[in-house]
Amino acid sequence: MKPIKLEFLDHVGICVKDIEVSANWYQSVLGLKRFTFDKWGPFPIFMLSGKSGIAIFPANGDVEQNSSSPPISIDHFAFNVNKENFDLARQNLTKLNIEFEYKNHHYFESIYFKDPDDHTVELTTILVDEEAFYNKER
Repeated sequence: MKPIKLEFLDHVGICVKDIEVSANWYQSVLGLKRFTFDKWGPFPIFMLSGKSGIAIFPANGDVEQNSSSPPISIDHFAFNVNKENFDLARQNLTKLNIEFEYKNHHYFESIYFKDPDDHTVELTTILVDEEAFYNKER
């Protein structure tokens, strides 16, 4: 089986008590830039430095925002792969009998699966022009 090549750690998803407080903290403390995307709604809020960053989701304690979110925690981590390795990963996971979930996020497509300790691992690949996506002010 041919191994896949990871490009970089794309983001870590975290669930927080107050997404605005957290977004402001990551901006002021770490200098991360805030990105939101119309097709995704109010969350996640992406806080990025270059192509890497944090995806902030409301914890399930804030039922007004999202009662289906998990409690305050690290929700998942994501590795960026190119399209060829994204397709290869899907084939490899199938061969290894590892269940995964595919999601189209309009700008990215992702697959999600669990590690041996039940952490969610995401592999993601961009569907739009990468240069324009990461350099556009939102």
